[in-house]
Amino acid sequence: MGTAVITGASSGLGEVFAERLAKRGYDLKLVARRKDRLDLLAEKLENQYGIKVTNLVSDLSLDTELEKVAEDLRNDKSITLLINNAGTSTLNSVTKTSVVKQKEMVNVNITALMLLSNAVLPQFLEKNEGTLINIASVLGFYSLPVSAIYSGTKGFVIQYTKGLQEEVKGTDIHIQLVNPATTATEIWEVSGVPLSVLEQSTIMKTEDCVDAVLAGLDQGELLTYPSVNDQNLIDTYEDARIKLMQGSQTGQPAERYIKS
Repeated sequence: MGTAVITGASSGLGEVFAERLAKRGYDLKLVARRKDRLDLLAEKLENQYGIKVTNLVSDLSLDTELEKVAEDLRNDKSITLLINNAGTSTLNSVTKTSVVKQKEMVNVNITALMLLSNAVLPQFLEKNEGTLINIASVLGFYSLPVSAIYSGTKGFVIQYTKGLQEEVKGTDIHIQLVNPATTATEIWEVSGVPLSVLEQSTIMKTEDCVDAVLAGLDQGELLTYPSVNDQNLIDTYEDARIKLMQGSQTGQPAERYIKS
């Protein structure tokens, strides 16, 4: 099985991923800021499943701490799976969101995900095996008045991951892009929009979301929408996206822009 790395592992989806993968027999490398929570989780999983857990206490929004984690991953040849799950959100208009908060979203949601992916991909290519799971969001293709920055960061994750999938075509490396909708994690409290104000029927349990992601992985999915039941919606969107790209390749202005 090798070692699975999970970022944002001290709560929410990351904590559940850790439990599910420990049960599957993976050794774990858990990354998060809160040492106390990581230590409790590591002790629990080691005792329950007999696997090895290594904790990397790190704030991925800080360049120096992110680089330490990236260096650790570059040097660990036992890694077979990386889940880029860590994320942060402030849901408010851009003009009411501090530059510090905006940069934090970019640093965690984009830079950390990119650099940690970069850290493991060379060894995956060298061995011609490995799995990368990047957690994006349905807000990566849909923006709200309060989600310009967050949606922008998740839009990057979507396009970056799709590009990586093209790069590894023909290899035995599997890269899965995940677009969850509303999920019961602490990110909502951090964002300033508590779960209590949302339509409760739209909120997915963290366990259900993780189980859906891993079921999609087991089925070989490249693109997983945990809460979308109608596969035709996904296929139609992907087909329209490709056709729009193809329709742009004319070299001429569209007729509506040409004066008669």
